[in-house]
Amino acid sequence: MTVIRILRDMPPGVLGLEAVDDVEKEDYEDVLVPAIENAITEHGKVRLVYVLGPEFDDYEGEAVWEDLKLGGRHPAAFARIAVVTDARWAGPAIKMFSILWPGQARAFPLADLEAAKRWAADDAG
Repeated sequence: MTVIRILRDMPPGVLGLEAVDDVEKEDYEDVLVPAIENAITEHGKVRLVYVLGPEFDDYEGEAVWEDLKLGGRHPAAFARIAVVTDARWAGPAIKMFSILWPGQARAFPLADLEAAKRWAADDAG
């Protein structure tokens, strides 16, 4: 069962994804990578809103590795990444990993999903 789903209610040029349950390597291969590749083809840059909702459980070790490889494959393609979750580890983790990610990354609480969408779509930087 795929546990990453594409969110449809996004601003133009923003890719929305939601992780549900355990994210596994196959979810990256079947959903995330094709969605990122399509966003790069259509827009040249990726503006991503990645929701880790209340049903989200954990990343499988191979999925974390796939995440890091994906950023390495397209280092200049990520303009903004908004991670939306109430998980307490997210804010500090995003700050730590943002120095490794190209572009900008920021964590938002679930209640601020609309603000995360606006931030991801913002061209002002």
